[in-house]
Amino acid sequence: METESEPYVRLASLRQLHQVMADMNTARSLADTLQTVADGAVHALGYEMAAVNLVRQDGDLVVAAFSGNPAAEALITGRVGSRESWDRRLLHMGERWGDLVFIPHTEGWVLDDDDVPQWYTDGPAPRFEDEWHPSDRLFAPMYTPGAPGGNCGELLGVISVDRPRNGRRPGAWGREALQMYAFQAAIAISNARLRANMQRALVRLEREQQALRASEESFRQAFEYAPSGMAIAEMGGDQHGRILRTNDALCRLLGRPASAMRRYSFADLVHPEDVGTLLRTSAEGGRAELRLGRRDGTYVWVSLRNSVVADAADGPRFLLTHVEDIEERKRRELQLAHRASHDSLTGLPNSAELRSRLSARLCRRPAHAGAAESLDAAYGHPAFDIPAGHGFDFTPGTDGFDAYDHHVHTVAPEDGRDDGAKGLAVLFCDLDGFKSINDRFGHNAGDAVLIEVARRLSNGVRDGDTVARLGGDEFVILADGLGRADAQDLAVRLRNEIIQPIRAEGRAVRVGASFGIGWAHCGMTADEVLKSADERMYVEKRSRPKQHRRAG
Repeated sequence: METESEPYVRLASLRQLHQVMADMNTARSLADTLQTVADGAVHALGYEMAAVNLVRQDGDLVVAAFSGNPAAEALITGRVGSRESWDRRLLHMGERWGDLVFIPHTEGWVLDDDDVPQWYTDGPAPRFEDEWHPSDRLFAPMYTPGAPGGNCGELLGVISVDRPRNGRRPGAWGREALQMYAFQAAIAISNARLRANMQRALVRLEREQQALRASEESFRQAFEYAPSGMAIAEMGGDQHGRILRTNDALCRLLGRPASAMRRYSFADLVHPEDVGTLLRTSAEGGRAELRLGRRDGTYVWVSLRNSVVADAADGPRFLLTHVEDIEERKRRELQLAHRASHDSLTGLPNSAELRSRLSARLCRRPAHAGAAESLDAAYGHPAFDIPAGHGFDFTPGTDGFDAYDHHVHTVAPEDGRDDGAKGLAVLFCDLDGFKSINDRFGHNAGDAVLIEVARRLSNGVRDGDTVARLGGDEFVILADGLGRADAQDLAVRLRNEIIQPIRAEGRAVRVGASFGIGWAHCGMTADEVLKSADERMYVEKRSRPKQHRRAG
């Protein structure tokens, strides 16, 4: 009966073998492939245990996968055997069964002292000639595919199996099946390594800024399934920069379908204020942080990185652009920048931000001779002969002198004249009676007063004017385009707003306000402008009766 049923047994085994080989070649990673090889030797070939010993870069072999016995798996998985010991087993010991090496228990005792990982099982002595002994060893070497003669290629690893389930040494069919299985396993492992190498090559594409050749399928998978946005754009010619292809991540980020994306270039999608940043970004390895437009009209901050891709013959090239969402990081950066430039209590620009905004409007070159003369007096020597150590060069005809050709000079209305001239007014505000509120009702009440005063000042000025807190109870307002009468009217209106009752800690309190009006013009520093307004404020404060400056 055994002879008659043998063809049916072989057909079932062949089907199992075919299925496990298919599984090996569809595994997602090298680790999955190795485990599939070990599992297949147990489930498809009928061995009780199987281990896959993989050759490492240093030549030694490590137990990379195990199947069939959890206790043995925990014992030897990850252990390493030297290449010298393995070569002795595969080349100089046991019986040669084609490409297989069988070491019977009668010779196995010489292996006890080498460093090859192995397991030990107990059992009775063989009762008949082909019965499997617990100390028998069977190895199936795996060589690189395509080498003449099969086993003449490079050794990839070794499949170790123990005890067939029927308890007998494998016959001709079992040996042939294991040998064929090892050959196919070598192909699957080589393919898995190739896939891993191709993925690493795609990562190096950005870092090393060089074109790499890859198969269309491998590139498609890396491109389509990338977790961050990617796009391919034309490079050169009339259609330079036009988007040819986008992945799903980029379409989701911008809320635009792939078909619509092909109608644009990145220059069409970038925020108008960031066009210059995009144009300055190098095509070869360039990086930029800018905003791209979504379909709903909003913008998202992204980090954009470019790589140029070309074929080996320097043929048609295209631009591979990697787009990473940095909206959250930008939000945190803006928050930190805001904290550094704004008062934590009132939210107004702080002293440093005020000086920065004021300095941005001023240059050291006077707008007219009168300003030049005042600057001469301030420095004790001609304004156009400032030493080089100041960082400015005002020598007529030099580049430093011409640097202000396009600068619109800030000028101030003339003292004592109402000729309609307008300038940059600087209103220095100091609260009257604020200290007594702090002393009587505590700092929480004082903070509430400062917050409300900041709100009233901000509501009382125009869009584009600056309200800043210098510290304590001192505030400064920058209002451009005002005449002297306008500035006086503004100070009166703001004072009338401030003196209204303020609710603080459940009670109504009052503070007064003294304003000093200074004027900024080129030839002055920010500190000089603020000092001038501060001095005028103290003149105004001393000129008012004390009872008019007391908090209620």
